[in-house]
Amino acid sequence: METYRHVAVAVEDSPGSRKALDEAWRMASLSGARLSVLHVTSIPLPPPYMGEGGVFLPDPQVMQDAALVWLKEMVEGIPGAEPQVLEGHPPDAVCEWAGANDVDLLVAGAERGRVERLLLGSFALHLARHAPCDILLARPEKK
Repeated sequence: METYRHVAVAVEDSPGSRKALDEAWRMASLSGARLSVLHVTSIPLPPPYMGEGGVFLPDPQVMQDAALVWLKEMVEGIPGAEPQVLEGHPPDAVCEWAGANDVDLLVAGAERGRVERLLLGSFALHLARHAPCDILLARPEKK
C-alpha cells in the first residue's frame, strides 16, 4: 500500500480549519509525509487599493505579510509544518498550488452553512471537482 508523501491543508480562522489542520497533521504523521499549510489572501487590487464606495484598502503586501505572521502562529508547535500564503480565488489557488507541488492529499474543513454556500459557493465541492489529488474533508466538532 502506497502512503502519502505530501499532505497539504487549506486553513482560515475557523473551527473547521483547526479540525482540518489536526487531521492533516495526523495523516502526515502516519505516513511520514511533508505537511504544507496553505492560506489564501484575496486577489490584490492595483494602486490606490480602492474598494467599494471609495474606501481605501490595505496594501496587498501588508496583507500578505500579516497573513504569513498569522499562519506561522497557527502552525507553531507542529513539527515540520510549512506555511504557504497564496493569492487569488481560494479554491482555484489551492488546487493550482497542489498540482504544482506534487500534493498527494489535500485536507480542508467542511463547515459552511446554506446561506454561505449560496453566497460564496462551496470550497469543498470545488476541491472535489478540481483537486489534482485525493481530498479529505474534516467536519468541526458539533456544539
